[in-house]
Amino acid sequence: MKSFNHSLLGPVLCVFGSLVLASCSPPEDDVAEVSDVAGNYNLTLNVKEIMAYVLEPASDILWDSGGWVLDASGYEELYPTTDDGWNYVRAQAAVVAESGNLLALTGRAVDNDAWMIYAKGLSEAGLLAMTAAEAQNEEDFFQAGAQIYSVCTACHQAYNPDILSKFSE
Repeated sequence: MKSFNHSLLGPVLCVFGSLVLASCSPPEDDVAEVSDVAGNYNLTLNVKEIMAYVLEPASDILWDSGGWVLDASGYEELYPTTDDGWNYVRAQAAVVAESGNLLALTGRAVDNDAWMIYAKGLSEAGLLAMTAAEAQNEEDFFQAGAQIYSVCTACHQAYNPDILSKFSE
């Protein structure tokens, strides 16, 4: 019967332990991929383009679909009158909510201070509009539109005080 050499036990256990740990750890490429997630976003559209092509059209639809108009021809409610109409404004509210996230991405965010508060406020107001549209609750939908307007106005005052109209270049 041969005796076991205990002096080899330490090095053997170290090699075995290293192999076990290596098999549990992600490959180096996966670690780099996770750490570079922000670099994987396509930021071709700048903030001005996000405003002009994504956020503004969606928010205009919401504002044009909530409230009422009183003019020489009479009183007109602007709220959707069909399930399809409510579903359409709900989808536009989702665009507004996600626009807040788009504006908060590294590479678009102007700072990590008030800009992020406005971006989060925009997302929250968009979600409120979605909920109101799903419930077809006119008052809540109107209030969500007012909140979107307040966030937009405050952000424009802080970051673009010279803006003269929504169509200025």
